[in-house]
Amino acid sequence: MTCGPTLTPPVDAEMRDLLLGAIPALRAFAFSLTYDLDRSDDLVQDTLVRAWTKADSFRRGTNLTAWLFTILRNLFYSEQRKRRREVEDADGSLAGQLTSLPEQEIHAEMEAFRAALDRLPLAQREALVLVGAQSFTYEEAAEICGVAVGTIKSRVSRARLRLIADLGMEGAGDIGADAITRAALGG
Repeated sequence: MTCGPTLTPPVDAEMRDLLLGAIPALRAFAFSLTYDLDRSDDLVQDTLVRAWTKADSFRRGTNLTAWLFTILRNLFYSEQRKRRREVEDADGSLAGQLTSLPEQEIHAEMEAFRAALDRLPLAQREALVLVGAQSFTYEEAAEICGVAVGTIKSRVSRARLRLIADLGMEGAGDIGADAITRAALGG
């Protein structure tokens, strides 16, 4: 017996599969913005719920991942505006007290990279992650961020130069075996 109209959209198996397939990339992007697993998972969940409920506004044949990243990014900035009253940890002192020192060299290098990445202005970090780690084109990243392609190229270039300098490197050739690090700094 039905009690009234249903509030959930009809099941679209193709859309469900596409959304499930995008989860790893969404999690990586969310974590690059928040540096907090719980917050990034919440952000991904909110993104998937929003995408599912707004699936009718997605144009089939366009880049679903870019659409999802745009939703995630917008949710992140909305959350940031709501969190303005919280204590910021700009210099990382609180975060530094919560972590243990790495025991292996690769972990130390990765921590140094993450710290350098974290010191980048958010717009530069976001552009670098989209282009370098998520392999979006400059055009796709520009669409996700709602800026011109030249702005994304400039942000990525400045971010790469700043990371190289911050990590005490002469250039991208000094980068170790970590594929994410190479992708972020190498172009």
